[in-house]
Amino acid sequence: MTFNDFNLKKEILQRLQEIGFEKPSPIQEKAIPVILAGRDVVAQAQTGTGKTAAFGLPILNKIKPDEKALIITPTRELAIQVSEEIFRFGKYLGIHTATVYGGSSYNRQIKHIQNSQFIIATPGRLLDLLKSGKIDIAPKYVVLDEADEMLDMGFLDDIKEIFKFVPNDRQTLLFSATMPQPIKELAKTILKEPEFITITKKQVTNENIKEYFYVIDENERKDALIRLLDYKNPQKSIVFCRTKKDVDDIADFLSGAGFDAKGLHGDMEQRRREEVIKGFKSDKIEILVATDVAARGLDVNNVTHVFNYHLPLDPESYVHRIGRTGRAGKEGMAISLVTPHEFRALNRIQKISKIVLKEVPTLEDVKSSEIKKIIEKLSTIEPSEKAIEIVEELQNEYDLLSIATKFAHMLFEKEVDGREKIGKSIKEAKRLIERSKKDSNRGKRYSRNKRGRRR
Repeated sequence: MTFNDFNLKKEILQRLQEIGFEKPSPIQEKAIPVILAGRDVVAQAQTGTGKTAAFGLPILNKIKPDEKALIITPTRELAIQVSEEIFRFGKYLGIHTATVYGGSSYNRQIKHIQNSQFIIATPGRLLDLLKSGKIDIAPKYVVLDEADEMLDMGFLDDIKEIFKFVPNDRQTLLFSATMPQPIKELAKTILKEPEFITITKKQVTNENIKEYFYVIDENERKDALIRLLDYKNPQKSIVFCRTKKDVDDIADFLSGAGFDAKGLHGDMEQRRREEVIKGFKSDKIEILVATDVAARGLDVNNVTHVFNYHLPLDPESYVHRIGRTGRAGKEGMAISLVTPHEFRALNRIQKISKIVLKEVPTLEDVKSSEIKKIIEKLSTIEPSEKAIEIVEELQNEYDLLSIATKFAHMLFEKEVDGREKIGKSIKEAKRLIERSKKDSNRGKRYSRNKRGRRR
């Protein structure tokens, strides 16, 4: 199937071709025809599966000049991302979008709402505007994006309140990675005879992402991260941390080690957050160090690597994290640092992923890799007249071998250092993982026996 099969407007198809969208993802293939037909939808699909296009494209195709679409998202970052994506898809339709979130000017947002067909908003600010009477909207289309995240962030009551302000004559779309009971109950109250769409784990898994994990000791995390960055040499990468404190610490550590790294978390000023995201998107920032919440919905092209500095505690967070790479048909790599204390989380992730055990490269591996990269680079260089002139001038003082050696030294200026070996060997790691499983099984049997004796 291709996007041509949906009979979308020629302006949309032209834009999709320009930005490299060829075949619809599973969620797009299932959801777009149903939304085009006017049905309400409850869709269960992970972040990174193309949800924005799944609801954005059919609404762009259907919306009339005097109609509005309201998209509610859990965070400012996701609101900005969705707004940019809708604007990108609708470039040739003359679409305007308004992004509404806390920490920004009320008057400017109100003006944008009045002049836009698409309103992308976080629940808190949107409810403030509605309750105060500052805006009066009657959206024809309402989308709840990442509904389970809004539940986790405590926005469920706000969502229910918002729906008191929107007309009943609307098409409602609910997208969520998981379907906890409160979300199911919400769906019953705000949707009319919805079509239920579920993308299975098999379909969620991105075959373009290579997944590796490295078993280390706790005190080796920073050394292992630097070693892997040196060896993998990513063009653009995200390092995920569990806490805001970790983000600040690792961003400073990487900057001190010579990497162009910046942190992103919820305690940063909004202007600074937007500057960091803009810098990362425009390739001015090489490494983004972020928490899950800060990076949720972050849609940046050409992320080649994702690093899990700490392994996430649940499989869904893992899928969400690695979904930042391997997009639009490109290859990506996900790398996780794992200590024996994280084996239980690793076991859960292994059930839904194709993650492979590897050894952290040795110092000698990194040096060999650097030399190989230099040799490959040399084979692609076509000498300029200026370069020939420099070599001819140098020949007055040095022989060709000396000149070549000095230039090779300049190319290899970055000193690779650190311990020769970091982390566990594959044999040792497998032994530790197996022992952990046996200990876990013994613990389960002990708990069952204990409960039996009590009965």
